[in-house]
Amino acid sequence: MTPLVLASSSRVRAAILAASGIAAATVPANVDEDAVKEGLEAEKAPPRNIADTLAELKALRVSCRMPQALVIGCDQVLDCGGRLFNKPSDRAAARRQLLELKGRTHILHSAVCVAKGGAVIWRHIASPKLTMRAFSDAFLDHYLEEAGDAVTSSVGGYQLEGPGSQLMSRIEGDYFSILGLPLLPLQAFLRDQEVLVP
Repeated sequence: MTPLVLASSSRVRAAILAASGIAAATVPANVDEDAVKEGLEAEKAPPRNIADTLAELKALRVSCRMPQALVIGCDQVLDCGGRLFNKPSDRAAARRQLLELKGRTHILHSAVCVAKGGAVIWRHIASPKLTMRAFSDAFLDHYLEEAGDAVTSSVGGYQLEGPGSQLMSRIEGDYFSILGLPLLPLQAFLRDQEVLVP
């Protein structure tokens, strides 16, 4: 059977795969995401292309080291009105970011690529839309206290699977894609490859 590898150190993505019954080893890709993102932003690349490029780079980096494996690379970019947001560096940065997103709709471009033998053989991008409610300052204080340092682990400063859901007033799109891995299209591809039972 073809080995399956997740080119990531993301605990959330690894947990999504494991919970869905997909056994995959995790191998960090060690891509300088900030440098790549800066270069692509300077070239005025669309946000979804940035997510796709980063997912591809991660998949290819690990695939070149493990050519027999199917290597899954993922990335997610938050776009709000044409501005890209990065993971906040600390709680103060998360507060500033959440205040900027408050009452507005943003898009999470979630890209997944699969590579084998150093070449991409499949890719998919999902772009769910999320609208944050006009929460109070008191709620924001409470949320940041409840969420703790977890606010620095995602581009939005929230985890939808936790208290971050209380920030939202509307969600359009696939739940798994919001978490950073378009799972259902990936499962369909893996069934086509007979990695999963059709």
